[in-house]
Amino acid sequence: MATIKETVADPRLQLAIYSATQRLIDHRAGAVGFKVFPEYQDLRTLAHDIKKHTIEHLDYYLEQLEANVVAHGGQVIFCEDAEQVTDFVLNLAKQRNARLIVKSKSMTTEEIHFNERLEHHQLEAVETDLGEYILQLAHQRPYHIVAPALHLTRYDVADIFTKSLGVKKEVVIEEQTKIARSVLRDKFLQADIGVTGANFLVADSGAVVVVENEGNARLSSSAPKIHIAVAGIEKLIPRAQDLAVFLNLLGRSATGQPLTVYTSFLSGPRREGEVDGPDEFYLILLDNGRTKLLADPDKRQSLYCIRCGACLNHCPVYRKIGGHNYPWVYSGPIGAIITPQFHGVSKDPWLPFASSLCGACAEVCPVKIEIPKLLLKLRAEVVEAKQREGAGGLERLAFRMFSWMMTHPRVYLMLACIGSALAPITPKIGPLRKWTSQRSLPPLASTSFHKWWAERSSK
Repeated sequence: MATIKETVADPRLQLAIYSATQRLIDHRAGAVGFKVFPEYQDLRTLAHDIKKHTIEHLDYYLEQLEANVVAHGGQVIFCEDAEQVTDFVLNLAKQRNARLIVKSKSMTTEEIHFNERLEHHQLEAVETDLGEYILQLAHQRPYHIVAPALHLTRYDVADIFTKSLGVKKEVVIEEQTKIARSVLRDKFLQADIGVTGANFLVADSGAVVVVENEGNARLSSSAPKIHIAVAGIEKLIPRAQDLAVFLNLLGRSATGQPLTVYTSFLSGPRREGEVDGPDEFYLILLDNGRTKLLADPDKRQSLYCIRCGACLNHCPVYRKIGGHNYPWVYSGPIGAIITPQFHGVSKDPWLPFASSLCGACAEVCPVKIEIPKLLLKLRAEVVEAKQREGAGGLERLAFRMFSWMMTHPRVYLMLACIGSALAPITPKIGPLRKWTSQRSLPPLASTSFHKWWAERSSK
């Protein structure tokens, strides 16, 4: 946990995290208040119900989606894991003599280390979202689901651009965007393949819906001759009319916008008479462990997530330790519940405990995922796993001793007196030193309750 300590002790980084997340909190609050958006709570309930229905009938809607994509001239590729995704893209690139791929922001491709896998085979994959492009140059993973470079200042960006692009140091944000735009425009024109993610997949029309604020996803899907959309199977919604529910929730929850700047409905390759668009369209539907989550009726609600990032912004733990201290690409409360389910609770057993259980995440989740409930369930699974492995014996012994002490009042009073006398040195005792390093013990009362009560009763 050295990186957590470094993050907490870095005032510049703490300021960057707190100020950025507070802006997102304020913008969201201004967009979902009852006076400006009275139907917000009803839409949350409706979105939850739609997602619940879809996940419980996932096989039916996947077949419907596939049929409609194929009917529009596209192809659907089902992939179990990251290797199958990259194998397909590599084979397609080889067949089409493609060397350059432009990408829009996609957490699903981050999840499978898409860029790194392609670059290993001498294929250039360029991120075109500004935040993602900065992080690609810096060789970092996203810090936040929505604002990937949230932790970087304009001075950090200036250093990254100077080092990676060989340009003069520029700290004016508008000028920095011009530098990035000048590089990325050429990439769009030269690209052989464009890759996007998908915010939603509409089963009854076969549409891939992508929402963004920069327009780079629209260019990535239309400028190259080949468009590949990579999406998790949970991104499905049944009908086109359901989309209005989620579009009303996503922008408001993520950035406080009633609607993002660009909302693209992509449904196959360019048709006869259309002036732009790809010649070929492929939709890659990724499992990568998602079907494992379907087995548990309670935990499958983790798949309802629409990646708005609101739970991160409101989480006191995320706001303190930042995104890079989470073990996987998904951070914050949503990362704390899906990472153990994807990778197993034994891999990072501390993760479900990285929460104060304050409930802020569930309160702001636009699809009403019961995150605290799932965290408690995962904590129980961590304890059970430790017991199966024979660990946790000392902790169980300590609780047994505590239970015995609490049922023997005289012993409790005697130990309480000893503890009161030793209180000044308690924070310095080895096992307690770590605990008290991040907490302040309240001062003890000068008189114990038992003594006070005895004196009061004798009067």
